[in-house]
Amino acid sequence: MADYYPYRIATRRGDLTLIWRPGEGDAPDELVVDDLGRLLAFQNPEALREHCGRNDRVLTWEGEATLDLATVRRWVEHPGLGSVSAELLLDAWNFFEDLSHSLKADPPLPAQGSIHDSAYEKLFGGGALEPTADNEAWTDGETAAVRELLRAGLDLWERAVP
Repeated sequence: MADYYPYRIATRRGDLTLIWRPGEGDAPDELVVDDLGRLLAFQNPEALREHCGRNDRVLTWEGEATLDLATVRRWVEHPGLGSVSAELLLDAWNFFEDLSHSLKADPPLPAQGSIHDSAYEKLFGGGALEPTADNEAWTDGETAAVRELLRAGLDLWERAVP
């Protein structure tokens, strides 16, 4: 039996809970979609529980994650208006990858190359946003690439949840 986890998304319009499932073997992680390929999103825990009960999905509630997309959007659109954590950006990046795989999105997220690889490694290491981190801080090019990727992910999210 597959493992399913609730994944709460905080947005400007309120919180939604999705169902996230880790990929098996080499398969990517994914978010659960309906028979028409639309993202399943629930406004309250009762609706989520009812859906899972009807579809024989058992949710693992331990360590429920919440992703604050409103804060991610603020950083992407207005970088000088406050700080954001490396962990939040890393979570958003991974979430948008999972969302893209789940929706078979067209257009997908921007193609990623070596600049993204470098930015991801620095983000994962925790020094990306620290100007004093020397070689571990993002370059202007890496910052721009991450903003472009996250902006595309936010656009994908908006199309997935009208």
